[in-house]
This record gives sequence, C-alpha cells and structure tokens, in this order.
Amino acid sequence: MAATSVALTPTSSAAVAALPAWSSTSLTLPPLGHLDAYISAVNRIPMLSAEEERECARRWQREHDLEAAGKLVLSHLRLVVAISRQYLGYGLPQADLIQEGNVGLMKAVKRFDPEQGVRLVSYAVHWIKAEIHEFILRNWRMVKIATTKAQRKLFFNLRALKRGLKADASDEDAVRERLSEAEIEAVARELNVRREDVIEMETRMAGSDVVLDPLPSDDGEEVHAPIAYLADQRTEPTAVLEARERERLSSEGIEHALAQLDERSRRIVTARWLQVNDDGTGGATLHELAAEFGVSAERIRQIEAAALKKLRKALEAYA
Repeated sequence: MAATSVALTPTSSAAVAALPAWSSTSLTLPPLGHLDAYISAVNRIPMLSAEEERECARRWQREHDLEAAGKLVLSHLRLVVAISRQYLGYGLPQADLIQEGNVGLMKAVKRFDPEQGVRLVSYAVHWIKAEIHEFILRNWRMVKIATTKAQRKLFFNLRALKRGLKADASDEDAVRERLSEAEIEAVARELNVRREDVIEMETRMAGSDVVLDPLPSDDGEEVHAPIAYLADQRTEPTAVLEARERERLSSEGIEHALAQLDERSRRIVTARWLQVNDDGTGGATLHELAAEFGVSAERIRQIEAAALKKLRKALEAYA
C-alpha cells in the first residue's frame, strides 16, 4: 500500500490537515490542473472486499494503523468523485467539491465502526455530502443563504424541485425564476414545510450579490455604488472633526470675532444675523436699525458690510 501514489485531494493539502495522523501515509498531490488524471487514477484503485474493509477498519480503530486507514480512504475516493458530480450545477469547480468531499470521507473513516454491520460506502455518504453542502453554502453567495439545519435542507431540496418544475430552463435560470402560487403550495406539501418558508428561501435564492464598492466606468466618471449611501458618515473621523470645528467656531469663534468690532457695528450685526423675533422670523430690518441710530438705511447697510468683512477676517485668524 505504501507504494500507491495517488492524490488525496486534487488541489491542496487542506484535506490531509483534517486528520493529521494520516500525514505520514505515502500520498502525493498532483498539480491543480490535472483533474482528469486524478479521476482516472482513483478509478483504477481497486475496491476492498467486505472482509478486507472490516480488517482495515479494525486495525485503524484498535492500533491506529495508518496504512489501514489509507487503504480505506484510497479505495473510496471514487465515491467522492461520483457524489461531487451531483453538485456541478452550483457553478463551483469540481476540484473544490472533490476536495471538500475527501475531507468528509476522512472524517467518516475516522469514526467508522466496523462492528455495526454497515459498509463504509453507506456510512461515508453522509459525511461526504455534509462537507460538500457546507462548502456550497459558504461559497455560493458572498452572504450565507442558509444558516439553520432546516434552512440548509430546504435550500437543497427546493433547488432540486425547481429544476424539475422548470425543466426547460438552465440550472441557474430555474433557480432564479419565481414559482407560481400553485407551485409554492405544491412544494410546501412535498417538503412538509410552511409556504412562508418556501417563499423566504426562494427570495434568497433568486437574489444576487451586489457590489458595494464603486466600479470604474469607461468614461472616467464617478460611479455611485451602494457603499455611498449605506455608510454612516456621522461617525467618519473627518466628519466628526469638521463638526467639532464648526461647533467651536460657531460659539467661541463668533464671540471672539464680535469682540473685535465697535459697539455700533456689533449691535447691527447681532440684530441682523444673530437675533430671532418672537414670531420666529429673522432679525431687525435695515429701516428699523436706521431709525434706532438716526441714519439712513443705506448707511446701516454699509456699516453691516464692513462689519461682516472684519468678522470673516477675525474668524479666519481664530481658526
């Protein structure tokens, strides 16, 4: 068995790491692009008889015999390849599906009890599919589409049923095409779930990933993406500092600038811009201030303009 040189996974050593005790077995990892060669190689590995399988399982269980465990894994790699073909419609590379399935196979071998009277092939199917299911749910969408056990089961069952109902459409189109009310009721009865659960899962499956960051446009113009209006600018550091600076200038700064004016100019600016009448309207008019100081409205306007100019310079110096 030590002379057998077959890859445990078609991609990386991640699957080997799932069971560190097997790392000493003689398993080589071919280049990523040789998936056909990998499948051809595992199909040439002979299957174990029932007696050989039990003997290897006992040696692994009782003595932690690495060569026995390796035989169990290698003889069932073709099973992983066969199961992975059932999940090619999800748009994920078969090599990745096989790798995850191999992780499940090793977990099955680690826990397999030969005294239960069940063949490893029957026991391993659950572990292989579980790992592939988890991989699909992690990678089919950027946002995980199913989290609970019930949602995961509904996801795979609903997808299979929709492909059957939409036989004239491609796999992806069948998933995105909405079910009619009658079809929803039929699916709910078939899967023994609430129609509300079917509608919710169908909505999740029909959705697509949205790019949050803006993508560059061909004409060089800025493209507005969801990140532009989803981000809360109130807590952005620059915005916080600007708000604090405005608050400081509106209180201490204005008070400091007003102190630089003479009494009449200060009174005119305060009455015109910083006071509010009892009815909520703006400050005093030019004519009201002209009557108060005994000059023309034009003269009040000139004083106001000069005072505002001084205020701006004083605020700039204060800032």
